[in-house]
Amino acid sequence: MNKQNKITALDVAKFILSIIDVEQGEVISNLKLQKLLYYSQGFTLALYDKPLFDDKIEAWQYGPVVPNVYDKYQKYGYNNIPPILKDETNIDSESKKVIHAVYKEYGQFSAFKLVEFTHNELPWKEASEREDKTISLDTMKKYFKNQINE
Repeated sequence: MNKQNKITALDVAKFILSIIDVEQGEVISNLKLQKLLYYSQGFTLALYDKPLFDDKIEAWQYGPVVPNVYDKYQKYGYNNIPPILKDETNIDSESKKVIHAVYKEYGQFSAFKLVEFTHNELPWKEASEREDKTISLDTMKKYFKNQINE
């Protein structure tokens, strides 16, 4: 994982928006994008013992959210975010593989199905019960390592 160029959650969001298969009619709302960021972070932590990005993820009503990415795409509301036609991110190939795998696995589900998944997972459940709604990277790492091992 290339940490010389710091990857931000916004970089990951832009990369996800660049791999949408528009010809197949694939679309992503802000709600769905948030869940794909969460899963990309979780599986990166589980596989490489380090975060994909440093931005915090919080437990909101509809699941995990990266606040600054949410703010960036909030103007689209529940509508789909336009795809990005060219990947201009500085994301290394190992990280891109994880993001692609997450997209392949979870991108097929609706935003609300992903909300349902995350509401049944320990990282969101644990953080949603605390005053500080930040989802712990340690909890995510343990949870997703478990998922990989099952």
